[in-house]
Amino acid sequence: MNKLEVNGLSKSFGSRQILKEVSLSLETGDMFGLFGRNGSGKSTLLKCMMGTLRADALEIKFNGREISASEVISAKRIGFLPQDPFLPKEMKVRNLIPFIFPNGEDQDKIFYSPGVAAFDGKIIGTLSAGELKYLELIILANLSHPFLLLDEPFSMVEPKIIELVKDLLLSLRKTKGLLITDHYYSDVLEVANRSLLLKNSTLLEVESDDDLAAHEYLKIRKE
Repeated sequence: MNKLEVNGLSKSFGSRQILKEVSLSLETGDMFGLFGRNGSGKSTLLKCMMGTLRADALEIKFNGREISASEVISAKRIGFLPQDPFLPKEMKVRNLIPFIFPNGEDQDKIFYSPGVAAFDGKIIGTLSAGELKYLELIILANLSHPFLLLDEPFSMVEPKIIELVKDLLLSLRKTKGLLITDHYYSDVLEVANRSLLLKNSTLLEVESDDDLAAHEYLKIRKE
């Protein structure tokens, strides 16, 4: 069991404060959904946690010990799925996997993952949006990082791939803690065991789409 704590995260851009003393705690087995309107600071929060964006104030603890932003990356504490693709477009999937995972057993975990056989002969740049996102997730899933931050894993993913993504995320709860942000709120609510809404620089607890509507993240539907 691992535990990741984020305390007092604050971030401003000029005179605009995006995050104000945000705190959360994530453990192995947790899958938190993070919602918020465009510009609310969701990606900023993830990037500050990952250390790719400097926070104005931030304390991160791993299993009770404070760690630096550089240690988050160097000690492989947190893996990050960005919104934009990060895999080399010119390589074939079947050539990329051994490049990342030299060990044959680790390679097999990727090659024999559900759905991969349908596109492992393709060049990465020709994959559909869903295939590419799924491949990125499988690669992250098989790294040693105990925590994963996923920025829009369902965005632009076709329905047949969405179910593969959901199954993968649910399987990861056995060994990792996950924080997921996505505007496809129904998919996130389906897999998350706790959900948070980022509004006015702070985090609010939500449990359903009715809560999201009450906090004006969704339009309130008239009966």
